[in-house]
Amino acid sequence: MPDPQTAARPRLYHCAAARSFRCLWALEELGRPYDLVVMPFPPRYAAPEYLEDNPLGTIPLFLDGDVRMTESVAICDYLARKAGSDLAIATDEPGFGDYCDLLSFGEATLTTPQTVSLRYGRFARPGEERPEIDQDYRDVFQNRVTRIADRLADGSEYLAAGRFTMADISIGYALILAGFSGNADALAGPLAAYLDRLKARDGFKRARAAEKAGGQPDAID
Repeated sequence: MPDPQTAARPRLYHCAAARSFRCLWALEELGRPYDLVVMPFPPRYAAPEYLEDNPLGTIPLFLDGDVRMTESVAICDYLARKAGSDLAIATDEPGFGDYCDLLSFGEATLTTPQTVSLRYGRFARPGEERPEIDQDYRDVFQNRVTRIADRLADGSEYLAAGRFTMADISIGYALILAGFSGNADALAGPLAAYLDRLKARDGFKRARAAEKAGGQPDAID
């Protein structure tokens, strides 16, 4: 029979450098027990059996009892609210609107253009390279990330409600990905200091260690 304690733990399917790192980081910040399944990238090609668990073939996949989720920032917010953690911001708390906006901004506005850039640049198959698309979407990211630099220009340590929240994990992943996607030159001044603060957190370090222990030494840094 399966161990009931193990069966009750949530499970996260993860690839190095993927959006699922947000969820892994969130789990470690919350100190919640979990099972981690580290997949080769991209799993729909490198681990076709994964399609039985997630027909979309995307990462992350998060399972928590009957709950099944595939959107990284939604998973982070779900985890914080379920735990009653102050890593989420309550609806009646100042900064709630900023928190909601930044959760989505990290994914839709900062991560998506980088993934398009990577698709037509670094990860393009031979003959499918489109350097003009790669550069266009790098430019999109570098224009949009200035909004975060502006928010931090007054010396704020974090982005919403004056404390570390899941919004910082959402934005932080996008900034970490920038180093991997060829946009590191956009991370100067307050952005660089902010990213250093995030990487210094114990939860971030534990997430990196868990990722590498799972067989992914090439995590983005």
